[in-house]
Amino acid sequence: MPETLEADFIIVGAGSAGCVMAARLSEDPNTQVILLEAGGNDSNMWIHIPLGFGKTFADPKVNWCFETEPEPGAGGRKIFWPRGKVLGGSSSINGMVYIRGQNEDFDHWRQLGNTGWSSSDVLPYFKRSEHQTRGDNEFHATGGPLCVSDVRDGHPLCEAFIKACNEAGYKRNDDFNGADQDGAGYHQTTIRNGKRCSTAVGYLHPAMKRPNLRVVTHAHTQKVTFDGTRATGVAFRQNGQDKIATARKETILCGGAIGSPQILMLSGVGPHAHLQEMGIPVVHHLPGVGQSLQDHYSAPIKLKCTLPITVNDTMMSPLKKLRTGLEYLLWRKGDLAAIAASAALFARTRPELATPDVKLSISTFSADRPQDGLHKWSGFSVIAYQLRPESRGEITLKSPDPAAAPALRPNYLAAETDRRAIVDGLKMARGLLTSQYMRGYVASEFKPGEAVQTDEQLLQYARDNGGTVFHPTSTCKMGVDPMAVVDPELRVYGIEGLRVIDASVMPTVVSGNTNAGTIMIAEKAADMIRGRVSLAHAA
Repeated sequence: MPETLEADFIIVGAGSAGCVMAARLSEDPNTQVILLEAGGNDSNMWIHIPLGFGKTFADPKVNWCFETEPEPGAGGRKIFWPRGKVLGGSSSINGMVYIRGQNEDFDHWRQLGNTGWSSSDVLPYFKRSEHQTRGDNEFHATGGPLCVSDVRDGHPLCEAFIKACNEAGYKRNDDFNGADQDGAGYHQTTIRNGKRCSTAVGYLHPAMKRPNLRVVTHAHTQKVTFDGTRATGVAFRQNGQDKIATARKETILCGGAIGSPQILMLSGVGPHAHLQEMGIPVVHHLPGVGQSLQDHYSAPIKLKCTLPITVNDTMMSPLKKLRTGLEYLLWRKGDLAAIAASAALFARTRPELATPDVKLSISTFSADRPQDGLHKWSGFSVIAYQLRPESRGEITLKSPDPAAAPALRPNYLAAETDRRAIVDGLKMARGLLTSQYMRGYVASEFKPGEAVQTDEQLLQYARDNGGTVFHPTSTCKMGVDPMAVVDPELRVYGIEGLRVIDASVMPTVVSGNTNAGTIMIAEKAADMIRGRVSLAHAA
């Protein structure tokens, strides 16, 4: 018989949500919690050095290294989708940008029938998660596990970009997570004292001292186990051995927008016809599993810089590398303490829009693909992406083998609105680069280049050169419609004792980076499970 572990709660996936769930549920000393993670410990030093995300971007030791199917909306290319396979999940390998999204995102969730998920409902959970280094105010709080801090060192390129935005009529905004998102400024980051503050660092490691929490690494979940239509736990493999984890109360999937729908389908919960095609016995027909996929698709402008002030320059010079290494070692400052994109503009491409629909981010480095290394010349980038894509794709199984990656079909740029927004975003970025503040830094436009001018050419460039900004969501979406997978308390429809708690439950992708929103979802879900909030009386 397989070895059997038992606890009140079995949590699958020690990522952005799973670490939060394990920490919050184990606060009750009378509750036993087991957290299963397919990856290993977060001991790789590059996880903790902010600029080290470039080293983990395609490292299979800490990264699932998924690829989409050939994507018609992206020139028929396969798009690389990194996802964390380590304690902390994608919060251990992401760009450390802290963006919540717009208030209107969450009010829209509520309007879709998700009682208790309006902006006023979720704000307390954003605040609970946060240790805001600026201090408390109406929108922020101190004392939470997740450190949210300012970019420590301004950069001439970022300063010039913000001034160019101001000159173009966009306001300065020093808090994209405050009263509104509009404008240009520096991001806030999930960095504490110059080191990454993942959910493993902020939530899980302090909680692992508790005797009622057990963390099991290298544990690859195969499927949910059932007694009829009640989830009883999961089957998993660890070091080649089959094992069982049994939940006395609930099983909680925190596998993310790829892992959670895959596990549900492998377990017989999903679209009936697809499960039959895979030879998987159907436990419950749930057509929305793996459907409704959304992601942010971006297009870059890559530039050669007139001055040797970029990260590329640092990495090409042994002397500069030594200096930046010492600077980081001694003071936790410099290029190694930098995030993926330090500054950004949130703006509207059309005046009739109520809120920003595109984001332009500036990065002080350039590369063809991050996994291929930086360009061998002084370079920087401006990335444009649409905040609220209308295109939706799907995730399906390729095989009933849990070790096989699923088929990812994001369906990028399928909607006319999405195509128009990406072109308008590129044109907006180009306009800013010609300002008096930016043009002194631009030696030339490496990509798209001067030959690409018309809307049609810009769209084709975006298709052929764009990619994900790593924000897949909505594949187990929360709602009350026929394609919803979980209800507003994140319980899987038609199944007892099973919840999904991660970015896959977002009804629509938030207007910005998804990590902060995923952590908020887990904070709120922990309260629901512990009986601290009743959605029947919320909002």
